[in-house]
Amino acid sequence: MIYWGATGQGAWLGDTPLKVSTPVEPKHALVGTGFPFKRLEGFERYLRQLAAVVRASSGVRRAGSAALDLVDVAAGRLDAFWEPSLAPWDVAAGVVLVREAGGVVTTLQGEEDVLRHSSVVAGNPAMHGWLLELLRNS
Repeated sequence: MIYWGATGQGAWLGDTPLKVSTPVEPKHALVGTGFPFKRLEGFERYLRQLAAVVRASSGVRRAGSAALDLVDVAAGRLDAFWEPSLAPWDVAAGVVLVREAGGVVTTLQGEEDVLRHSSVVAGNPAMHGWLLELLRNS
């Protein structure tokens, strides 16, 4: 099976439509992340953010691939995802899938053009808003 999607055409696994998770209380949310490893100048802030998310959610997962983490958000397996330092090729396809599956994707600053920036925050609309606020305040 192949994940695929296009703006205005939905997000799919084969012929099955993808849908982001339904909103949950943050304490029940499963959140994905990726650890910064090339650019470490913001690492201390990332550790504060990680600690805040671990305390406020049901759990945090790191799969090792931002593209697959975004697929998991689009398919409803993760409620949200964030990573502070990514390249456009890491997220371009996943951004389309999440948005077409009903989710929201922005930078850590709340900007929609994630391909021109390195940070990504994604989730169903409620979880995206919750995570973005939590990360900004950490």
